[in-house]
Amino acid sequence: MKHYDYLIVGCGLFGSVVARELTRKRKTCLVIDKRNHIGGNIYTEKVNDIVVHKYGAHIFHTNNKYVWDYINSFAEFNRYTNSPLANYKGKLYNLPFNMNTFYQMWGVRTPTEALSMIETQRIEAGIEEPQNLEEQAISLVGRDIYEKLIKGYTEKQWGRSAVDLPAFIIQRLPVRFTFDNNYFDARYQGIPIGGYTSIIEKMLAKADLLLEVDYFSDKAYLDTLADNIVYTGEIDRYFDYFYGTLEYRTLRFETTLLEGQANFQGNAVVNYTDADIQYTRIVEHKHFEFGCQPDTVITKEFPAIFENGAELYYPINNKENNSLYEKYYQLSQLQNNVFFGGRLAEYKYYNMDQVVERALKMVALLES
Repeated sequence: MKHYDYLIVGCGLFGSVVARELTRKRKTCLVIDKRNHIGGNIYTEKVNDIVVHKYGAHIFHTNNKYVWDYINSFAEFNRYTNSPLANYKGKLYNLPFNMNTFYQMWGVRTPTEALSMIETQRIEAGIEEPQNLEEQAISLVGRDIYEKLIKGYTEKQWGRSAVDLPAFIIQRLPVRFTFDNNYFDARYQGIPIGGYTSIIEKMLAKADLLLEVDYFSDKAYLDTLADNIVYTGEIDRYFDYFYGTLEYRTLRFETTLLEGQANFQGNAVVNYTDADIQYTRIVEHKHFEFGCQPDTVITKEFPAIFENGAELYYPINNKENNSLYEKYYQLSQLQNNVFFGGRLAEYKYYNMDQVVERALKMVALLES
């Protein structure tokens, strides 16, 4: 078989950016992936002319103009703005938490009134220095919003009590004292018209590609095919779980085509925040591209405990897991001509723009 400069394990966004940039520099690349399609978790496919995000909604957002221009060189992006809703026992609230949410919850009309309500509820809860997610959430938005819009959703998502989760998790959620329903603070935001798969196809155009190939089923042979390896899979699996297994949460998806129904929920994303509903949200895919098709496609997302064979979605970045990862990281630094990158290899929750940025930095390092 042909010999390559690089074997790239995984053709998700990270591996595909690396392949694109290396082949542009006239390096030969073989890209392999265990799935039967390219794109990893950003893979999209058409169902009745509706672009479906097969592994959950992916909205590209960034403040990095270089990254935005880079990703836009592969596709035209639309003006989609992420403005999800929260459904709590049949009542709808705007997300992220903003003046619309505070008005819907308490009837307050000014930022001063909202801040006063939050401060009163923080004091009533006796919180001075938040020690966990529950206390952090109450400090940020008050007990009412925590109980209705955060607690049930978060405990479903992570499979743990909110008091057992670290405070930093909730800090990713924006809180605004303006009437602004835009979820992201990023300057640039949108979704590629026609989906993400065509972007990955363009990135991989000059690389050789093998799908449905499990790297670990024949690692010794595959390693001989290239001078260097870029590995984007689970770092603990690469080292045969030598120190133990890193923990993840996974997702299960139920996708349904609703023929003859043009509009199911009127919004791309609706979160279900009460604990007695098993799924965390319903995604209606056509609204990502302002579709007018006569049918619609919806996906319910069910968080689950990770078991062998399931897809890995959310690293559980608690103290124990981060300490374990650090041991694997130290091992990775001892490898010759093997380079680790991406959310699984780095055990980090990355947004797509961060993945692109880190992949571009890896290529610059490889070619320095």
